[in-house]
Amino acid sequence: MITEMAEIAVKAGTDQQFEAAVATAAPLFQRARGCRSMRLERGIEQPDTYLLIVEWETLEDHEVHFRQSADFQQWRRLVGEFFAAAPKVIHTRKALTGF
Repeated sequence: MITEMAEIAVKAGTDQQFEAAVATAAPLFQRARGCRSMRLERGIEQPDTYLLIVEWETLEDHEVHFRQSADFQQWRRLVGEFFAAAPKVIHTRKALTGF
């Protein structure tokens, strides 16, 4: 399993609209090939910064199957206007579990 973490800075004052748009977009992830879960977390020290955390079966499920889909284009139409900058995306794989 691969975890995608996207750090998303939103324009000041658009937090509620952004969160509503992500909620609207959730079904796009739910039906995506290989998507196991998706959640949005909001920064405490930087409340205009969010982390979108998505678990994928494989990197290809995200980078190829989702990113090249019409659903990805719809995702960007729904949320893109709220971005203050391009999201910073990294992919991780579990290295150690302590608890």
